[in-house]
This record gives sequence, structure tokens and C-alpha cells, in this order.
Amino acid sequence: MSSNRLRTRNRAFVLAGLGTALLIAVFLSPFASQDPDGLDRVAQDHQFDQKAVEVAPAHQLPFYQVFEEYAVRGVPESIATPLAGLIGTLATFGIAWGIGKLVVRQPGHPPSEEP
Repeated sequence: MSSNRLRTRNRAFVLAGLGTALLIAVFLSPFASQDPDGLDRVAQDHQFDQKAVEVAPAHQLPFYQVFEEYAVRGVPESIATPLAGLIGTLATFGIAWGIGKLVVRQPGHPPSEEP
């Protein structure tokens, strides 16, 4: 298989995967359970959720002003969760793609020689 054809096939695979992930994030996220997740449930069951720090470290992060739980602040509730899913999926893809670009060697470039 030629390099150009392989690159086109890989690009189609990545775009199909990203498209599927975006569809799931946007269209299925509104149907997510409102019940507490695992750690929250354990904290409630063992009654140590009231002992949480009043100002959690996560509240001091820059993006906390934009996101609240699994939703985007300041937008209508009906689109807040799908929008957060869209942003989160794109951010995760971008980080993974960037790391992949840094880690994977480009074809045609010999590995660096160590003395």
C-alpha cells in the first residue's frame, strides 16, 4: 500500500472516530444519569461528603469559571451539557493528537543516534 493511500485511509479512520465521539458526546449526553457517580455515591453512603473542603482546589482552576459539573455556565440548560461534551471531546482529541505528533517518529527520519 502506498504511503499516500495509507495516510488517506488513516485520516478517514481518525475523522470517522472523532465524528462518532462527537455525535455521542452531543446527542447522548443529555440522557446521562443524574445519580451521583461512584466517588460521590461512596462519599454519601459513608457520610464524609460533608467534610469536603469548602473551597475545593478544582474551583481555583481557570476553566472552573466556564464549566460547572458536566455543563457550561451561562448557556441555556438544554444545551449546556451537550456543549460541555463537545468541548471536552475536542479538547481530549486535541491533547491526544498533539502528544501523538510529539511522540511518533515521522517516516523517513532516522532515529537519533546515541553515543
